[in-house]
Amino acid sequence: MTSSGPIGAGSPIRLQPAVPGGRGRVTLQIIADRLAVSTATVSLALRGSPLVAEATRSRVQQMAREMGYSYNRSAASLRTDRTNILGVGFHDITNPYFAELLAAIEETTTANGRSILLGTYGEDLARQDRVLNTLKEYRPDGMILCAAGGSTPETFAHLIAAGVPIVQLSRSIRDDLDFVGSNDRHGTILAMEHLIGLGHRRIAFICENQRISTGRNRYLGYCEVLTRYGIPVDPSLVYAGHGTRENGSKGIQTVLDAADPPTAAVCMNDLSAFGAMLGLRHRGREAGIDFSIVGCDDVQEAAQWYPALTTIRNFQDEMGRKSAKFLISRIAAPDAPPRRLLLTPALVIRGTTTPPRS
Repeated sequence: MTSSGPIGAGSPIRLQPAVPGGRGRVTLQIIADRLAVSTATVSLALRGSPLVAEATRSRVQQMAREMGYSYNRSAASLRTDRTNILGVGFHDITNPYFAELLAAIEETTTANGRSILLGTYGEDLARQDRVLNTLKEYRPDGMILCAAGGSTPETFAHLIAAGVPIVQLSRSIRDDLDFVGSNDRHGTILAMEHLIGLGHRRIAFICENQRISTGRNRYLGYCEVLTRYGIPVDPSLVYAGHGTRENGSKGIQTVLDAADPPTAAVCMNDLSAFGAMLGLRHRGREAGIDFSIVGCDDVQEAAQWYPALTTIRNFQDEMGRKSAKFLISRIAAPDAPPRRLLLTPALVIRGTTTPPRS
């Protein structure tokens, strides 16, 4: 007669003598022999299966801890053709925007029984290629990638050829791959409309960057609004560079030296906006009093500055969660048509914008 109840319910576990032989790798069979149960019972217990009686699960898990058992992920992946690892490649993790994206990705992947393997490469194309090849060697089930500046459609070709499912996050370089990002052009339009509504006409753009899709789209929105209001684009008010604090500080001081200086600035991201605020202070000016600044991203730090930063909220928590869900769906359905999700940004008005001083 067979029982449909949990394995081990109501029966004692018989301990066996220790297996001699030093510090060899602990296997399911060794644990099973120690406890006089089957390897199937040990495997189910270590996975927390309700098919195993609670008392048995507890003893198996305790024995595994005491013996230093380590799950052999490589062997498991060979059996299932799945590693339950998702690769994440970012150009920058020091920017709080990407740290917030990563936190949202990890929260979602963990809830779905996956782990992440992170690689970073700055804005360096050669380093990016090395990092992506290394990630690929770990056989992740898929990758979430934010490409380095200057990447082309060929950048991910070797991953596609290897059959690695990919979701592009924030920056897009291929239309035939899944993408999750923000409507960056619309975000800058919101920022510009806000400044023009306050009365500004001399508006700078700090950290213009044509090497990334976010930079191109944000600058496009800037030019579009100027044209709509009949305001010429003045190259002396555009400072090119990566969106860093240092470039934000350099950029604001450069445009202030123009023959006809600006009264406001839109910054590529919050990081460059923070730098611009510091650059203003070097000139004895203050954002929100003598000059207006709008950032982009709305990282947590933006609300903590004094004055708090007016910025464009890109909902990176939602972007991170959606990218993870997109990838999990892509792994399950590799031949499905590519999906592109553009979240609609929102203007968050705080203390760094004000009408121009007369």
